[in-house]
Amino acid sequence: MHLDALAAARRHEHRFDDGNPLAERNTRRALWLTVGMMLVEIVGGWWFNSMAVLADGWHMSSHALALGLSVFAYRCARRYAHDPRFAFGTWKIEILAGYTSAIALLGVAALMAVQSLQRLWVPAPIHYNEAIAIAAVGLGVNLLCAWWLHDSPGHAHHHHGHDHGHPHGHDHEHGHAHGHDLNLRSAYVHVLADAATSVLAIVALLGGKLLGLTWLDPVMGLIGAVLVTVWAIGLLRDSGRILLDAQMDAPVVAEVREVIEQGPWPARLADLHVWQVGRGKYAVSASVVTSDTNLDADTVRNALAIHGELVHVTVEIHRS
Repeated sequence: MHLDALAAARRHEHRFDDGNPLAERNTRRALWLTVGMMLVEIVGGWWFNSMAVLADGWHMSSHALALGLSVFAYRCARRYAHDPRFAFGTWKIEILAGYTSAIALLGVAALMAVQSLQRLWVPAPIHYNEAIAIAAVGLGVNLLCAWWLHDSPGHAHHHHGHDHGHPHGHDHEHGHAHGHDLNLRSAYVHVLADAATSVLAIVALLGGKLLGLTWLDPVMGLIGAVLVTVWAIGLLRDSGRILLDAQMDAPVVAEVREVIEQGPWPARLADLHVWQVGRGKYAVSASVVTSDTNLDADTVRNALAIHGELVHVTVEIHRS
């Protein structure tokens, strides 16, 4: 049996992620703009008696908190990037922030639903012109923040290809996206949810003003609550899978199996563990059974090097 670890002479880097400075800066800008608009909407919605605008203001307050949490996570991940206590780096601080933000989104959705139901039972007169103006400005702020965050690297769920420089000239194309930033995505979803509720508020207020449909205001609040809940559940699912290392169904796992079990040697996997340690970066621990006396851990690890997203590979060889 041969147990492979990283070469002793090679310095082990605990950070498998180089951070996302542009995303951090844009998230900070979105935070301060959101805080300012939040105050305007809360005061304006209360003053002009619009449930849709007031709900959007309170909704925006939770997003301000979530954006602040995202900025805090970026700073902590950067500060402790080389702390040896973190065996695989600090990237999961950002994932934890995204998970927490998703929980905050669920709280916002519940608050929006309760307030909207209350307004359905007890209608109140609305100052439509002023409320529409505030909602329109809020929408503009949300769209600007969304543009900042969308323009940051690591946000999109895109497909990409890797040329790993395999010695046989093999270009490996990945049909899956490993590299999105869930901390950034959580901030983006919060801002996008704000934009959606702003649109719903404007529609409700226009319907009330032009058609006399006063019930639209609280109904749109309920629709917004449902929309926010759906987004929050998606974010909880994606961030939770990473935090719990529940990623053995990820495409990269099948790629590891293919390299080891379909290579130019008789081998099978007795045990395999793959988990994410950074944006688009994975660690692998594999136990390989083979009858080939020439197959060693270095050979397997070199074969796996075609997949550049594998940054920490441990291979154990068993002879059959």
